[in-house]
Amino acid sequence: MNCHAGFEEKDKHTQRGILFIISAPSGTGKTTLLKRLIDDGLKNLRFSVSYTTRIPRSNEKEGEDYFFIKEEIFKKMIEKDEFLEWAEVLGNLYGTSRSQVESLLSEGCDIILDIDTQGAKKLKEKLNNTVLIYLLPPSLKELQERLSKRGLDSSDTIKFRLAHARRDIEEASWYHYVIVNDRIDEACEKIKAIVIAERCRKMKDLIIEEKKRQWEVENG
Repeated sequence: MNCHAGFEEKDKHTQRGILFIISAPSGTGKTTLLKRLIDDGLKNLRFSVSYTTRIPRSNEKEGEDYFFIKEEIFKKMIEKDEFLEWAEVLGNLYGTSRSQVESLLSEGCDIILDIDTQGAKKLKEKLNNTVLIYLLPPSLKELQERLSKRGLDSSDTIKFRLAHARRDIEEASWYHYVIVNDRIDEACEKIKAIVIAERCRKMKDLIIEEKKRQWEVENG
């Protein structure tokens, strides 16, 4: 089933989906925000599930948050060039499935992808029609509190994540959009607005041509 309707349906064989990439320091609330975005029913937007070698957290589900696989399987996938991008973070491997992304985009689906800045940079170079969104915490103090409250990391890991966040914010300048996740409802609405605006921009030429044909028929 094609992921678009209306004007998109008329040109479903040529209209490729948009790839939205969201990056953020760990603890910014990105996972919660993405789930809210999908659950709120923004039509024709799919979440691309990445692969990882890390152990699932208690609240994570296989095939929904990640595909959790063994390191040897991950490395075989690298050898077969099955990832659009992959990276090692805190000793764990993370990768984006080439076949999953390409299949959905070619069907006209818009995809939202959760990856770090190095992965985002690789995909920006490889793929056209990519929209990059960087999510920031209100402050480093707030980020530290969020990391501590979720109880998933040791104090040393939290220190590492905070140091990484300070460096990572320098990468935000080449993203198309930057959103501060102070209130999740507000941040979610901003991302929805970006998705709708980018869809309108993509369809601009098709809409103009369609209206021109329509008006020519109406006016003889």
